[in-house]
Amino acid sequence: MNDYEKNTAETLSVVENFNSAFNEHDVEAVMNLMTEDCVFENTAPMPDGTRLEGATAVREFWEKFFTNSPDAHFEAEDIFAAGNRCVVRWIYRKMKDGQPWHLRGVDVFKIVEGKVAEKLAYVKG
Repeated sequence: MNDYEKNTAETLSVVENFNSAFNEHDVEAVMNLMTEDCVFENTAPMPDGTRLEGATAVREFWEKFFTNSPDAHFEAEDIFAAGNRCVVRWIYRKMKDGQPWHLRGVDVFKIVEGKVAEKLAYVKG
């Protein structure tokens, strides 16, 4: 396996671990997989979403998100990586107004030194 293939494999592993921690709503584990200078671009508000920079701001977002969406679950429909970049096509499921609800989208990750440096989220519709 050459360096590029190793980097790609590491990227997939980091993102899969991130997604697992996320679905467990484990903020500590999620943040342990993100860099101190991480960037997260949320899908809301439309059309461009909100950009959060730095671990403190991103941690605060995740804490509120998991509190407000205790049944949130992301299902990866497809995942692929090239070097330190990864794309995950997903379905986000939760209950809304007592009814099952879902949203489809894509995350674009950038991995630096084994951690998520960027998570840019986009949705359909």
